[in-house]
Amino acid sequence: MNRRHDKLGIKQTIQKHWMDYVVKMMLAGLKEKEIRAELDEFLAQEKPYSGQVPKTHSFAKTILASWFAPDKDLIPFRDHALSLVRHENPRNWLPYHWAVISASYPFWFNVAKQTGRLFNLQDQIKQSQVFSRLKEQYGDRETVTRNARYAIRSFVAWGVLEDSKGKGCYEQSKPMGISDPNLTILLYEAALYTDKEGKSVLGLLKNNPAFFPFQLLVLTGNYISQQSNNIDVVRYGLDDELLKLRDK
Repeated sequence: MNRRHDKLGIKQTIQKHWMDYVVKMMLAGLKEKEIRAELDEFLAQEKPYSGQVPKTHSFAKTILASWFAPDKDLIPFRDHALSLVRHENPRNWLPYHWAVISASYPFWFNVAKQTGRLFNLQDQIKQSQVFSRLKEQYGDRETVTRNARYAIRSFVAWGVLEDSKGKGCYEQSKPMGISDPNLTILLYEAALYTDKEGKSVLGLLKNNPAFFPFQLLVLTGNYISQQSNNIDVVRYGLDDELLKLRDK
């Protein structure tokens, strides 16, 4: 898992319909080699977002591969996500993409977390504020700012952020309600994969600012452990519950 934490991995704006296209190919039974070939043709025909003309779409396939070619230890998680999305309307696939990308690329999740934290304090945020918080964690590197910018612009492209009047300023879109408890558990599990120790207090997961685009169901630790094959619940104190990945 450590090598995923070392990846920033976001090289350009990622469009949601690119992610949808990958999932549809997977549901149709295409294999990795076939998906890569189809993506080459599909992305070559795409109009670039915001007028930017990339020389290659290899950056996009890196993120898209979180679905069709995840790290070995994430294959069961990806397979479970795919089994859930199979019965969901494509209009509602965004949180599944959010979960799968976050598990593969914790930097994406962290950009979302810092964005959500700022929205907990104010109605409008500046991307420079997000950059500042990330630099405190990763250091003042150009790659941090560049990849954070691409992630934020992807959030805008996905409709979870809205451009405000000021340059580099954003407002939060109306959160998407999550009514499926299995999807809530999937998002929790994705968050656990972003933690090097694979664990978190349930109360912190419920209120994790990285889930700012969604309104999650309130679930008990007992229910989560009964429904999930990958999460254990450890109780301590009077009311605290710790969720932990079972392979950790």
